[in-house]
Amino acid sequence: MNRIQETIGRVVKHVMDRVTGAGLMQEENAPEGERYLNPGMPELIRQAAAESCVLLKNDGVLPLNKEDEVAVFGRCQLDWFYVGYGSGGDVHPAYRRNLMDGLRLAGARVNADMAERYRVWTGEKANAADEGWWGHWPYSHPEMPLDEALVRRAAQTAQTALVVIGRAAGEDRENTLTQGSYYLTELERDMLDAVTSVFSKTVVLFNTGSIMDMAWTEEYGDKLSALLLVWQGGMESGCAAADVLYGAVSPCGRLADTIARYYVDYPSAANFGGKEFNEYKEGVFVGYRYFEAKAPDCVLFPFGFGLSYTGFDAQPVSFAHRETGVEVALKITNTGTRPGKEVAQLWCHAPAEGLEKPLRVLAAFGKTRVLNPGESEIVKLSCTEKDFASFDEAAHCWVLEAGEYLFEANGRQIGSFRLYESKVLESCEPICIDSAALRERISVRLPAATGAAPAVGATLEDVRAGRVSLAAFIAALSPQELEALTRGEGMMNSPFGTPGNTGAFGGVIESLRKKGVRPLITSDGPAGLRLQRFTSLLPCGTALACTWNTALVEALHRKLGEEMGHYGIDVHLAPGMNLHRNPLCGRNFEYYAEDPLLSGKMAAAAVRGVQSTGHASCPKHFACNNQEARRNTNDSRVSERALRELYLRSFEICVKEAKPLTLMTSYNKVNGVWSHYHYDLVTTVLRGEWGWEGTVITDWWMQRSRSPEFPQLRDNAYRVRAGVDVLMPGDMSHTARSYRPDASLLETLGKPDGITRGELERTARRVLQLELALSPGAAD
Repeated sequence: MNRIQETIGRVVKHVMDRVTGAGLMQEENAPEGERYLNPGMPELIRQAAAESCVLLKNDGVLPLNKEDEVAVFGRCQLDWFYVGYGSGGDVHPAYRRNLMDGLRLAGARVNADMAERYRVWTGEKANAADEGWWGHWPYSHPEMPLDEALVRRAAQTAQTALVVIGRAAGEDRENTLTQGSYYLTELERDMLDAVTSVFSKTVVLFNTGSIMDMAWTEEYGDKLSALLLVWQGGMESGCAAADVLYGAVSPCGRLADTIARYYVDYPSAANFGGKEFNEYKEGVFVGYRYFEAKAPDCVLFPFGFGLSYTGFDAQPVSFAHRETGVEVALKITNTGTRPGKEVAQLWCHAPAEGLEKPLRVLAAFGKTRVLNPGESEIVKLSCTEKDFASFDEAAHCWVLEAGEYLFEANGRQIGSFRLYESKVLESCEPICIDSAALRERISVRLPAATGAAPAVGATLEDVRAGRVSLAAFIAALSPQELEALTRGEGMMNSPFGTPGNTGAFGGVIESLRKKGVRPLITSDGPAGLRLQRFTSLLPCGTALACTWNTALVEALHRKLGEEMGHYGIDVHLAPGMNLHRNPLCGRNFEYYAEDPLLSGKMAAAAVRGVQSTGHASCPKHFACNNQEARRNTNDSRVSERALRELYLRSFEICVKEAKPLTLMTSYNKVNGVWSHYHYDLVTTVLRGEWGWEGTVITDWWMQRSRSPEFPQLRDNAYRVRAGVDVLMPGDMSHTARSYRPDASLLETLGKPDGITRGELERTARRVLQLELALSPGAAD
């Protein structure tokens, strides 16, 4: 970056800070206070990062021998990408371990001349890694031009070369079909050419948060001895990579995405990046659902794939189809010569008599403990019938069509059952309906006021102690107090909480605080707590999904919940669980997978972990936040079947299995309606069909709009009627630095078709129930 660009960047940062109240640019704030390190967290981060590593190719070069010298190439050996950028990545850990740190601590023999050349070159001001600014993050860092004589000298003492390819993206910035982002740069090509021409063994490490082009790996063929995805593994990821390279951990990660040969092979390629809208023309055929059925020859590495340093055999033990689902057991045996873990994957092949279907869908998965050579473990897997059902748009129902249902696990058929007639599992109301029908649906379901006798003078502690009912407490609240419960304090970095917090809601005005309603403090995620404090930096979402280890993810987030208590954080704005519809989405690193079951199970594990400590998780972004470009105005146009089977299904699994206390809407529109005004998504489906009664908050700020169904209602009144409880951080203008009333909610109170007292009390009940469910955070 030249000086002019640096100056422009500083000006943009300053303006954004002023506009947002030190909000979006918080990644620039230096951490203060104790260099806090949560005991036990580094070990879990290192384990998760190691288990996430996916070995794509290995001719026997891995694991490496510590007695043999290796030469390391690529500047990311030092300028390591620990996570992506934006609200989901800007965490301040007490320390970071890059690849060279990991190799050094592992006792590896590294070519000193090459290591010193990279250390000196990257340390020069002209070559310093540019971290960019909000929405202008780097995709990669320019590589050091290689001295071919130095490469040849390194090859005289080291047979094996490690080549690191690093990539990143972030919030508000898509990956692009350019060199240095999705594609290799010329300098990276030169580096690979120089290394493979003289080294007998070359191992490529991909330090990235999402899929990049890998077609070039076929061009190099046998010149590349091993390919290892090490992802963005958090603060301990360099050590984790060394653990896998030298065999302390046998690779046990499995792909959470299909890696296609070319970008154009992805089914969404022609319908991604639209300025106003994206047509989800691929329907339910996303990821492996598409490739296995329609383009098997376009796959380089399939979903669920991953190699190991040892071998495994999976033998069916039992299969049972019951009224509610399927239960199976597999005996998995380590048949190789090294300890390792194996992932068990249960797949269902459903009949396609009427509805077009994928060839198979993932129905369940599990992971063994570390098995020593010759050791076995019985892995039990179960799934519900809905996990392999289809949604019939014409009949508005989840259905199992008549025919034979075949199940396979780890490449072996494990059982089957036959239905002689189709079976309706669940009937649903149509969603995304026209305005006249939606007006009628909403009108007949408007909530009545509590009707309870007001408990004048009561506090929320009286409710907690059982002396007063929540309904009576709410009945005593004024319209102004009810309005305050529907909006956050107004700014990020609220003075009510730890510096660097994302905002506060709940007790944001004095009269509520006098009644015992305290401000609830939020923090960005999902890679840890994004504060102006030292916190743990977790592996990115894609990495966690590639562990296929829900128990590990839950344990990791239990430790994260402990950190929330330490810093007085009530709500963690995570997990991110939108699907990887397209590999260019800038926030894919925050999200888990292309598959809704894997995504939903991972998210449920994260929520269980955090909420077991008395704090709240807030899964996001509900729904179809699959593009960062123009995310505030873009319309995701998707069929009801694809919406229900894919983009809502992951949330449904998380909501039903883990019961998150809060949930965040997305910025985008879904079939023409912004999600923060979307009655059918939030009320018809989330609350009505799924039976969830938590607190729904917006993503930070929202778009102004007037209700087509009730033209008197605009902005916050439109939002509250839809069932979206809290506007965050609490102001529509992006300029407020404290709470201020908003006319749009109360201006129609008591008027025909206007907002009702019952709707305000409904929102108050959800926010106050959240507060009653949480453990008060410790003061910082």
